[in-house]
Amino acid sequence: MDYFKSFIIDFWATVGEMSPYLLFGFAVAGLLKVLIPTSFVQRHLGGRGIWPVLKSSLFGVPLPLCSCGVIPVSMSLHKRGASKGATTAFLLSTPQTGVDSLFVTYSLLGPVFTIARPIIALITGIIGGSAVDLLDHQQKKDFQLDREQHVSHGGYFKLGFRHAFIVLPKDIGTEMLIGLVIASLISVALPDNFFADKIGTGIGSMLFMMFVGIPLYVCATASVPIAAALIAKGLSPGAALVFLITGPESNAAAITTIWKVLGHRTAIIYLLTVIICALASGLLLNTAFTNLGSQIKSHYHEMSTTPIEHISAIVLLAILSWGMFKRYHKKKIKN
Repeated sequence: MDYFKSFIIDFWATVGEMSPYLLFGFAVAGLLKVLIPTSFVQRHLGGRGIWPVLKSSLFGVPLPLCSCGVIPVSMSLHKRGASKGATTAFLLSTPQTGVDSLFVTYSLLGPVFTIARPIIALITGIIGGSAVDLLDHQQKKDFQLDREQHVSHGGYFKLGFRHAFIVLPKDIGTEMLIGLVIASLISVALPDNFFADKIGTGIGSMLFMMFVGIPLYVCATASVPIAAALIAKGLSPGAALVFLITGPESNAAAITTIWKVLGHRTAIIYLLTVIICALASGLLLNTAFTNLGSQIKSHYHEMSTTPIEHISAIVLLAILSWGMFKRYHKKKIKN
C-alpha cells in the first residue's frame, strides 16, 4: 500500500506540475495550425541547397508532431515538391520538439533543456538535410501544390480549437499517460543514484540510453516526465538528453517509411545523423553544465501541487481521456 500511495502522489505531482504548461502549449499549437497552413509550408521547401533545408528545419521545430505523426506530413511535402534534403530536415527537426513539448520541458527540466532542445533539433535537421543533398542526388521533379482553402473567421477558431484540444490529445493521449505512469513507477521502484551506480555518468550511459531510445516509440512530450524521473534516479542529464532525442526521432515505422519512400541511402544518413547528434549533444551538455543533474533532481523531489495545478491536472486528464476515447472508438467503428 505504501508503494501504491507513493505512486499516486508522484503521478499527481508530475501531472500537476506540467499540466498548466501543456494546456497552454496545446493552445499555441492550435494557433500555429491556423497561422501556418500546410500549403504555405509546401511552397517553401522545393529545390536543393541550404535554404530549403534551413527553412524546413525552422518550420519543423515548433510543430507538435510526434515521430509517427510527422511521417504522413513529410511524405505529403515530398510528394508535392519538397526535396529529399528538405524532407529529411523536416523529419529530423520536427519530432524532437513542439510548442507543447517545450512548455512541459520547462516545467520539469528547467530552462537549460528548454533552450537546448529546439537548438539541437534545428542543428540536427540542417546537418541531416544537407548531408542528404550532398550524398543522395535523386530528387523528385514533378509536384503539385494543394489548393488554398478559404475559411471564415469562425472556421479558423473552430479549426484551431479542434486541433489544440481534440486532435493533439487524441494523437498523444495514450503515449502521454503511459509516459507519466512509467515516470511514477521509476520514481517509486528505483533507489536514488540507481543509474549512476549501475551504468555511470559517462558516454557508456549515453550509449545505453541510445539503444533504449532508438527502437522505443515515445513522443517528444511523453518522454519528458520519463527523462525527469531518470535524472532524479541518478542518470546524467546528457544521457537523458540522448533519450529525449533518439526516442521521438526513431522507431521502426519511421525508418521503414523513409527507406521505402526516400531510399536506403537517405534512411542510413537519417539514422547516422540521429546517433551522432544525440551523442555529441549529450557529451556537450554534461561538459557545459556540471551541476544540472542535481538541480533537476532537487526540483523533481520538491514538487508540490498548487490549487491552480490541481484544476489544470483535472482538465488535462479529462482532455486526454476524451482524446483516447475518440481515438479507440474510431478504431472500433472501422473494425
